[in-house]
Parts: sequence; structure tokens; C-alpha cells
Amino acid sequence: MKKINLLLLLFFLMCQYLQAQNADSLWVREHYYKIEKRIPARDGVGLFTAIYIPKDSTEKHPILFNRTPYSCAPYGEDQFSPRLYTSYWLNYLKEGYIIAIQDVRGRWMSEGEFVDVRPFNPNKKGKEIDEASDTYDAIDWMVKNVPGNNQRVGVFGISYPGFYSTMAALSNHPALKAVSPQAPVTDWFIGDDFHHNGAFMLMDAFNFYSGFGLPRPVPTTVGKAGFHTSSQDNYDFFLKTGALKNFSQILGDSIAFWTDLMNHPNYNAWWQARNPRNFVTNIKPAMLEVGGLFDAEDCFGAWNLYKAIEAKSKNTDNRLVMGPWFHGGWGGRSNGDYMGNIRFGSKTSEYYQQHIEIPFFDFYLKLKGTVHDIAEANIFFSGANEWRQFTQWPPSTVEYKNLTIKWDGALSFTDGNNILKPEDKARRPESFSEYISDPAHPVPYTEDVHFNRTREYMTDDQRFASRRPDVLTFSTGVLTEDVTLAGPITADLQVSLSTTDADFVVKLIDVFPADFKYDETIFGKGNGKDYPMGGYQMLVRGEIFRGRYRNSYEKPEPFVPGKITEVKYNLPDVAHTFKKGHQIMIQIQSSWFPLADRNPQVFTDIYHCNDSDFQKSTIRIYHDAQHPTKFILPILHN
Repeated sequence: MKKINLLLLLFFLMCQYLQAQNADSLWVREHYYKIEKRIPARDGVGLFTAIYIPKDSTEKHPILFNRTPYSCAPYGEDQFSPRLYTSYWLNYLKEGYIIAIQDVRGRWMSEGEFVDVRPFNPNKKGKEIDEASDTYDAIDWMVKNVPGNNQRVGVFGISYPGFYSTMAALSNHPALKAVSPQAPVTDWFIGDDFHHNGAFMLMDAFNFYSGFGLPRPVPTTVGKAGFHTSSQDNYDFFLKTGALKNFSQILGDSIAFWTDLMNHPNYNAWWQARNPRNFVTNIKPAMLEVGGLFDAEDCFGAWNLYKAIEAKSKNTDNRLVMGPWFHGGWGGRSNGDYMGNIRFGSKTSEYYQQHIEIPFFDFYLKLKGTVHDIAEANIFFSGANEWRQFTQWPPSTVEYKNLTIKWDGALSFTDGNNILKPEDKARRPESFSEYISDPAHPVPYTEDVHFNRTREYMTDDQRFASRRPDVLTFSTGVLTEDVTLAGPITADLQVSLSTTDADFVVKLIDVFPADFKYDETIFGKGNGKDYPMGGYQMLVRGEIFRGRYRNSYEKPEPFVPGKITEVKYNLPDVAHTFKKGHQIMIQIQSSWFPLADRNPQVFTDIYHCNDSDFQKSTIRIYHDAQHPTKFILPILHN
């Protein structure tokens, strides 16, 4: 009987949803019409653009522009995009915005050649183009030719369209008043998507480029299918496939950017030209960078684009928003009230849309309302589950403190002089913890069996990793007061290897009390699963670093076996409160598979090496007075 009642309830809710969708689609068609144009770029290439225009001619309307490599489908002036019927887009339609969505050069129905993260050319001449010039030319055409527009344009986009939003800001067209790069691609070698600190993010790169990277010789409305495998276990598939060159053999030689990835192993000029943060000077439009605290694809771009604009374009009206979201979760794909097993206590996506994004565009594009309530930095703090506003990021009240591994493996906020007991200093001049990193048995990034990379791993329970002998675990005692972190974390490791290369993964973890349970009257049921939260080890931030780049991303160096060496790198920013009664935990390991590719642990060309090149390595993490391993944490003082 209970099962029948549940099915009836689900049927009733589905009927209500479909009825609402039909009503919304009817409203949109009654109030909007669509035109499709190939807007000419300065070199004569036509950029295919779908434009949805209000039928209301009693006032002028702003243009909200989105440039995408993922298609402006459906094609045909009588075909309306289903995305317009979602509450997120309806907010803008009911405010009378003109919506323009464009296939970028060389993708789908646009003409020309597509180039991944096409470099910005600050010194264009004549008919030379880049993504900034394509945006300039499209905006210029629209403000002159789209009926009823008010000569004010805003650009926004999530992920790869976030990159095109940054390029739009660099165009500095006088009609462009506001830009919002969201989870923007900024640096595919240091922190976004396909490399993290030089380590190749194998699973995402292979799954994405096996389809997205296929050539499109002529304009088309039909996409191409990517690589398919019968495996349901990504750990098994990627491990059995082996070295990176085996993945290149699967893909063949038709995917140009995969070949580029394989042939540019270091952070050379080729990569640096594809980092738009190098060019963010003298930006005229107002900027709103948006990202997710737990964005599996890109937890780097929004934080660091904001910081780059602050440093290089000091007169720009520049703001930052970070919420407890997965990739694009703020853009209508989630309420933002939970992530995996972790709950946040409110509909954070709705709060962002209604109190930040919509007022931002309304003010600059419609000259309506105010932005005085939108702070410089609008940051949600997990753990405390609250929004906070700051006049800068990181906040001015942050103090950077060392969290050091002591002689007994405990973590302590010390100055590094009390790591060993006084009586142990003479007989234990070296103190270390060690593990064997075996590429044949890499540490998985999650305990689940699945093929597609999860987004929930960013807050997953790490107890499975704590139980492995190749993962070192260090903890504080139970906290007697709240500890809030606000900013980047620096891992300062003192290491030695038995081989000539290795990766290092540092994970910052919040350990919940053994009797912890969410109050469902406040936090709801989360993901609906009855997961045991007592003792939960929540991943707050994890990041990998390829050890060969410890001194330079441009010029990698081998390790000297047995020599104690410093490996120091930054993890992406955090905004998290470790509550009283919790513990702070650090885990250190040397693989994170198949999220990142396996390091053969010998200094060689990883992108072209053989399966036989992979070796075990004995890795030591030192924690004595002469070689203190520490983690520099941004402690926020109220």
C-alpha cells in the first residue's frame, strides 16, 4: 500500500511539473519570437546566433548574450530552446531581456575554424581575429540590428562559456556593460579541468575530448558521439588501458587538442598564451565572477580570475560569488541545499539568483534597482552554513597559521619548534611517516563503482582512504572552538623518494563527531539516503601536485632518490568552518585514480612512456624540527 501511495504521489507531482512546464512554454511563445542570423565577423566568417526577442515594443530591452561551443540548439526559428522554460531563464524573460545564444566560431552552425581556448591577441590588426573580436563584432551587429534593444549588453556563461565571457570582457565594446564569467576556464595546466598543478586529469580529459574533440568540417546541427565502452567501472577501465599513449591510440590522430595535450607536457609559451588571466588589464564592464566551492570540473577559475582582475585592472567594478555548488549548480540545475551527503540548510542557488545575479544584470543593463547590497566578495561558508560578505578576498582579517605534523603524527598549530619531545631530539633527529606508492594499485578517488566521474566526490566521506596503507592520515584533537578558514591553503611538504618522480595529493578533511546526525527539521533529507554521518570524514578540499614541477612548471626536475626535498604548492581557496567538537584531518597520498593519470614515478615523458616504465616508490613525509611538514591555513578572525 505504501508503495502504491508513493507511486501515486510521484505521478501527481510529475503531472504538476508538466502542467507548469506547458504553462511556461506557452507564456514564452506568447511573449517572444525568435530570429536566427549568421552575424558577420570582421574576416567574413558567419557566427550563427539564435536571438529571442520580446514582442513588447513599448520599451527598449537589454541584450543578454551567451557564446557557447555546446550549441544554441534547437535550430529553426519556430523551435524554442527548452532551457528558456526553466525558472532560471524565465527570470530574465519576464524582465523583458533579449536573449542571444551564439555558436562560437567553428562549432555547430557557425562558420570558420574552431580553436580550443583560442589565445587572446592584444595587438590585432586588420582582419585578425580572436574570441574577443568575435564578441565585439557580434555585439556591434546586434545593437545596430536587433529590434527594440536599449544599446546595453551583458554576457555570461558557465564553464567553457565562462572562458568566452572573459574574452567578451577583453573586447571592451562600449555597449557591453556587465559580464559574469562563471566557473570560467582560465588555465588548463595549473588548475582548470585538464591539469592540476601539472598532473593530467585523465578521466575528464579522455571522456570529454573523445566526443567534443572530433572534427567538424562544415556547419552542422548534428553532434558526434564520443567513445563508448561496455565497462561500468572507471577504475578498472583506466587501469587496464594503462599508459597515456594507449589512450592516444584509442582516439587516433583526428582529435587535434588531445594531440596538443600530449605534445605540451610543460607550462611553456603555448600554454601561457591560453591563460586569459595574463591579459585582464583595463577592463571596462562590471564583472561578477561566480563559482562553486565543490566544483569538480573547475574549483580554480572563479577564485583566480577575480584575483587577477583585482591585481591588474584596479578600476574595474569587480565582484566574486562562491556558493556550495557543483559545476553550474547555481544556474538552475540545483537548489543548492545539499551536495552528496552534506547539507547546507537553505536553497542557496535561489538566494544567489534573486539577490545577486539578477540584481547585478538589472542594474547595469536596465538601470533598475541597486548593487549596493552585493558585496565585493559574497561567500558561503560550509560547516557554518551561512553567507558572509567581505570587502575583499581573502578577507583582511585572515591570519595565516601553520598546522604542523608533530613527532607523534598529530596535527598542531605550532611554530615548528615543538615538533619533537625535548628528550627525543637527540635520539630521533629524523622523524617521518612513509608509504609505498604502487602504480599498479593506485588510490581511488572514491570508494564507489561507476564509470562517469561523480561530482559528489568533492564532499565524499574519506574513511575508505584512511584505511589504506598508502594513505597517511594526520589529525588534530577534538576542537574546543570553531575554526574558520577563508582563502587558499599551502601545503609545505618535506619529502624523500626512492625513485625520481612522484605526485602528491593533500586532502583537507572535516571529521564529524561520532554521534553526529543532521536535524532534518532544519536540513531536510539531503540526498534521501540513510548514510551514517557519525564520524564522517568530509573532503573539504583536495588537490594534486606533480612533484617534478616543485621548482618550475616550465622546467621540470627529477628528484634525487633519498634526498629530503621541499614540495610546496597551493590548494584552491576554501570557505569552511570546522565546528567545535569536530577535528581537522590531513591525508597525504601519491595517486588519485582515475581522476588524475598515474605518475610512473620515474622522471620520463609521461605522455609517451610505456607500461613497463611504472615503478613502485617508497615515499617519506618528514615531520621533525629540521624538516617540518606543515600546512599554512587562512584562519578567519571575526
